[in-house]
Amino acid sequence: MAMTPQFTITRVLDAPREVVFKAWTDVNRLQRWWGPKNFTNPVCEVDVRPGGAMRIHMRGPDGTIYPMTGVYHEIVEPERLVFTASALDSNGEPMFEQLTTVTFEAHGGKTKLTLHASFANIRPEAAPHLAGAEMGWNMSLDRLAEEASSIGAGSLSITRVFDAPRDLVWKAVTEAERLMRWWGPKGLTPLMCQVDLRPGGTFRYSMRTPDGRVMWGKWVYGEIVAPELLVSVVSTTDEEGNPVRNPMSLGHPLEVLFKMTLSENDGKTTMTITGTPYHATEEERKAFEAGRDFMEQGFDGTLGKLVAYLAQAADQS
Repeated sequence: MAMTPQFTITRVLDAPREVVFKAWTDVNRLQRWWGPKNFTNPVCEVDVRPGGAMRIHMRGPDGTIYPMTGVYHEIVEPERLVFTASALDSNGEPMFEQLTTVTFEAHGGKTKLTLHASFANIRPEAAPHLAGAEMGWNMSLDRLAEEASSIGAGSLSITRVFDAPRDLVWKAVTEAERLMRWWGPKGLTPLMCQVDLRPGGTFRYSMRTPDGRVMWGKWVYGEIVAPELLVSVVSTTDEEGNPVRNPMSLGHPLEVLFKMTLSENDGKTTMTITGTPYHATEEERKAFEAGRDFMEQGFDGTLGKLVAYLAQAADQS
């Protein structure tokens, strides 16, 4: 009995897995990278849910159209995708069926992606397609790496050095009683901080503005590597924790993916924060980029309060 043709490809991509997963499930992003080098996708339609359909027409450099259809079987955001797909002949009939399983593992702020493909119901004329399938996927994943990198191209990036050991800084950003002492932009007063520090857990908070209004916010934790790394989806919320528009920037994305890294050298800690729009429209991405100066000012005030807290905490230790 002939063995089922199959292969496995593993890549480490320089982007958080939430970003990489989004590149597979957002049709506009998928359309930009799907297919081998120099291919385009004039038709790209996906319904990313179990039982949802996929229809993609790839156009080669010579203009030839390569149609394919598929069905999604498993979607576990941001961990796993399983789908079947078939390349179609000139009569619209499938030449083979490919079962593809893609897993996304958090890898120190990057993503370890593993793609496994196996083939069944193979017709003789499919041989050239199968012979180039692994090379084609490798070229597609090269393009995916560029797309994932470009998603972060409009990111907010902030770096600060604190005169405090990393363990203390980590505690200051992850323990509710410490966050109550400093969290929030200058002039805002923390009213409540609740921390459930685990993947899928949340940091929920409320703050009072100088004019007496109360603002709520939430972090949903993704990857956590103490005391080095926090990856979180951050949003302004209502009192029940539902994302709402930021009243100070109504065009701002409802959610932003933040990655915080901490490194220590000679007893000092370097904090690097990057923020990328998440589940955002093109208009929201533009608003995010246009408001970068405003966000940096907010972080300046917040991290200035952290400096003061760390100095006080160090004196008390």
